[in-house]
Formats: sequence, C-alpha cells, structure tokens
Amino acid sequence: MSKSVSAKKIFEITGFFLGWISVGSQFILMIQNRQADISETIIRFFSFFTILTNILVALFFTAKIDNLKGFFFNLFRSKGSLTAVTTFILIVGLVYQFILRKTWHPTGLQMIVDELLHTLIPLFMLGYWLLNVQKENLQMKSIFKWLLYPVVYLILVMTRGYFSHYYPYPFINRDQIGVEKVLVNSLFILIFTIFVFLILKFIGNYIINLKTKKL
Repeated sequence: MSKSVSAKKIFEITGFFLGWISVGSQFILMIQNRQADISETIIRFFSFFTILTNILVALFFTAKIDNLKGFFFNLFRSKGSLTAVTTFILIVGLVYQFILRKTWHPTGLQMIVDELLHTLIPLFMLGYWLLNVQKENLQMKSIFKWLLYPVVYLILVMTRGYFSHYYPYPFINRDQIGVEKVLVNSLFILIFTIFVFLILKFIGNYIINLKTKKL
C-alpha cells in the first residue's frame, strides 16, 4: 500500500512542477514577444483557454500535494473535479491537435512549451486519471457543475472581444466569422465537451469494474 501511495504522490508532485513551469515559461515568452503593452499582454495571456485550463491542472495538483484550506482548494478535492479537469485539458489538447496546430509553427523554446501545454500535460493528466479514477469522480451531477467554467469563459472573452476586437482563437473571432458562426462553434465545443465527459465515465466505470473483479 505504501508503495502505491508513494507512486501517487510522485505523480502529483511531477504534475505540480510540470504545470507551473509550463505556464510560467509561456508567460515569460509571451512578455518577451509581446505585440502590445505589458498590461494588455497580461490580459491576453489570461484570455487563452489553454492557459486557464493548464492553471487548473497546476492548481489541482497543488491542492493534492499541500493541505491548503479554503473553498478554492477544496473545489479541487470535491467529487467530480478529477474528471472535470481531465476533460477540459483533453479538450485543450484535442482542439490544438486537430484545429490549431496547422495555424502556426513555433520553433525553439516556444515549440517545447507549446508541446508541454497542448500535448504532454493533457496526456499526463489522462494517465493520472486512469490510475486514480473512482466512482465518486464519475458522478455526472458533480461533473456538470464544472460546465460553468467554459460557459463563463466564453461570455467574458466574447464581451471583452466586442470592445477590444481581440479574440484568442479564430473560431470565436466574431469580427472575422460573425456571431452565428461563433455560436455554432461554441455549441459544437460544448457538445464535444459533454461527449468527452461521457466517454470518460464509460471508461472509468469499466476500470472500476475490472478492479472490483480482481478483488
């Protein structure tokens, strides 16, 4: 048992450092290569769903390795949080691989950080989920509460974009593709998110049943 706990803790500490180093590195790179003043660049940095979701992953592992108190950190220990965070970071990875990867070709350190944020961390989180999923992580009522996160994100980004004319992603760029197309794209991503939720629930139940049979 102690070996199992120790391995889990190592996984969580690795996720902690991987998450914060990747987000921090991207922040430094964006400041260094900024195309606007620093305050605007910082706002733009936090307008990316990729950044916010990788921060969620980093906070999730922070809550796991430390006994920080308060509602915010308790949120990452609540039922459904593991599956919800895993789903969102998988969405980040999948959207990047199939939609955004072809839109630009980073080099050097930016390429490494890009792969960390969009490929390695999503796979790392999925691996952690596969090893640690339990029935309490698969309660749909608890998981669906987390859908407020992408909905609120979209509202805030679209509201600011209306006034600033800056949109972090081409598929929600109202100025270029119009409101109707943005709504269709947003609805598709929301449906796809729910679909990933359901896929994880199916896989999770299968894993739990296998473990039960072995016992």
